[in-house]
Amino acid sequence: MTEPSGGSGMPRRPVAVPVAALLIVAAVGITALLGGLEEVEEPPQPLSQGAVLDQGLYSTKFVEARVAVEESGFSFEEDKRFVELLFDVTNLGDETMHVGAPPEKPSIVGSGFANSLIKITPPIEDGKGPFTYALAKEGQTSQLHPGVTTKVVVRFRLDEGERPPEKVTLDVAAFEHVPGFQDQTIQWQPVVERDGDDFQPAVKARVTLPVKAGGPA
Repeated sequence: MTEPSGGSGMPRRPVAVPVAALLIVAAVGITALLGGLEEVEEPPQPLSQGAVLDQGLYSTKFVEARVAVEESGFSFEEDKRFVELLFDVTNLGDETMHVGAPPEKPSIVGSGFANSLIKITPPIEDGKGPFTYALAKEGQTSQLHPGVTTKVVVRFRLDEGERPPEKVTLDVAAFEHVPGFQDQTIQWQPVVERDGDDFQPAVKARVTLPVKAGGPA
């Protein structure tokens, strides 16, 4: 009897392929059909007191958080106490910028330095701040000049007898040079990320500052 041609006469054994490998190949194929693999978002950088962050438009050193006392000067009036957040901010752009203010909720517009403080924990209660300003030779100012490092203060008031928080955590955004939303003029705007069907400022760093006891403001 003639044996079938093209073989040795020995039965062929099936090659075992792990199920996990088949699933990976299938998943990659499906993902490719749907437009490719999505980029994995990087988590915010964890930073602490003394750290320096490149925000694109600003280089920022997180100096400290402290309790400051503003003496009233009158025996019948209580001194005012504040929690102050101190920053050394260098304007890396070509134009004078404003100090700005932390937004009530994250916003994708605004290029002031404090606009990048998109979340402060614990949250600041209504009527207690935040109050923001920069320090200059002539006193307080709202301006940050190009190439100049300026001390910026963001503070909020404490009620009489209120204990300050042990620490303050900041979610900090960065800026990029892009066409404006209402016109095509190139301007600085917060770096954004997609949040469902919406866009939100991306958190570049999460900074934790211990709150120190302080003296007169």
